[in-house]
Amino acid sequence: MAILVLNAGSSSLKVAVIDPASGVRRLTAVAERLGTSAATVRLGREAEQPLIESTTDGALQVIAPHLFGHDLRLHGVGHRVVHGGEHFTRATLIDEQVIAHIADSARFAPLHNPANLAGIAAARRLLPQLLQVAVFDTAFHQTMPEVAWRYAVPESWYREHGVRRYGFHGTSHRYVAARAADLLGRPLSELKLVTAHLGNGCSATAIDGGRSVDTTMGFTPLEGLVMGTRSGDLDPGILPHIAAATGQDIAALTRVLNRDSGLLGLSGLSNDLRTVQEAAAAGHVGAELALAVFCYRLAKSIAALTVALGRLDALIFTGGIGEHSSVVRSRTLARLGFLGLVEDPAANAAHGPDHGRITQVTAPGAAQALVVPTDEELLIARDTAALIAARSDSRR
Repeated sequence: MAILVLNAGSSSLKVAVIDPASGVRRLTAVAERLGTSAATVRLGREAEQPLIESTTDGALQVIAPHLFGHDLRLHGVGHRVVHGGEHFTRATLIDEQVIAHIADSARFAPLHNPANLAGIAAARRLLPQLLQVAVFDTAFHQTMPEVAWRYAVPESWYREHGVRRYGFHGTSHRYVAARAADLLGRPLSELKLVTAHLGNGCSATAIDGGRSVDTTMGFTPLEGLVMGTRSGDLDPGILPHIAAATGQDIAALTRVLNRDSGLLGLSGLSNDLRTVQEAAAAGHVGAELALAVFCYRLAKSIAALTVALGRLDALIFTGGIGEHSSVVRSRTLARLGFLGLVEDPAANAAHGPDHGRITQVTAPGAAQALVVPTDEELLIARDTAALIAARSDSRR
């Protein structure tokens, strides 16, 4: 069995054909800079080639011959969908009603959901014989209790306008939680975990027995941790203050908070953590401040999330930064000793070779920190395969 996984973004399309049982990638492709004259597509490790039709549909048309020409025996298509609102608590077979709900939720994710819908439409045209499945970033967090997802705003804002905390990166948090349970040799159902997905976008989640009970991102992916270009938490009173001082409107200020803030805004250099770390090590004041704020806010949020758990069994680092920056992990752990987390410098420098562990075992049952590589595409493939198998069984 092979599952085609599509991650359609506002300017990119990532494609993978995955064996959901083994996790083996049988084909990969990526199209970038869609919507511009510089759009390209790349198959596997081949060189990039110009994309004449700079759309999701155009990219899939170029990739399609490779899907049909390698005896891949596709059984279904899994789509990453960023926002499912309150409609979806799990992966769902796509039909017209599901498409309508995804379109309705586009008001919460105007950059992402329309792109996801474009990917769904293109795949349905190209592969009409295959079942298509939507896997939602927000679905995993629908288990949060109301005290965690409500904002202290008028009830009408929630009832009439959907203003609540939704959370994101759900597929990543769910995947690494299950992998951590395997590495720890304990049932996921008995573990209390905090997972930290750290990339250009960052979020942390409290997971109790495999269920999300709190997370740092909220109504949009702007809330929470400091990120590459996103501010994370800030006082909303800042917006009218800057608007009055500069004459910028809400749209312009929102753009600044999403694209010109975070590591980039603090350092004045880059949104890339690697560049920031190198500059900080060389004595750049802005880069050092950016790194310090990033790690402090991360540690502060991890500690806060343990309130939802009552105890901490393990802290999981994942994502590009979480998996590769020993500096961020070390600085963060240095503030979390009160939770029983004591860095093992050698293991951390080696990125957790001992089943991902990067902390010392200070006492039996003490909390541990692990590095666990994420694989959202594999989880999407497995969710898709499971739904297709269940549908087939129900029709026998």
